[in-house]
Amino acid sequence: MPSTTPFIDSVTGELDRAQVLSEAIPIGKLIGLFVTLSLVPFGLVFLALGSSPVGEVLVILGQFILAVGTGIVLMYVVARGTQLSGE
Repeated sequence: MPSTTPFIDSVTGELDRAQVLSEAIPIGKLIGLFVTLSLVPFGLVFLALGSSPVGEVLVILGQFILAVGTGIVLMYVVARGTQLSGE
């Protein structure tokens, strides 16, 4: 059973930079989405609400968004890795 290694060009044996880039861009966009979403509550706390009770809730909300985003990105990476290993 011949095995092909992902991200390695089978002809030259070198790193396939185009495939690496094509896999990195969706991951970067997904990370950027959750960072942008978390900047909304963090920005409100930083600019307006400070150390009020509402500010504390917004900080917790921002951290929750980042935690959920981390989980989703990790699930995407594992699922995509499983797909690539099957190809």
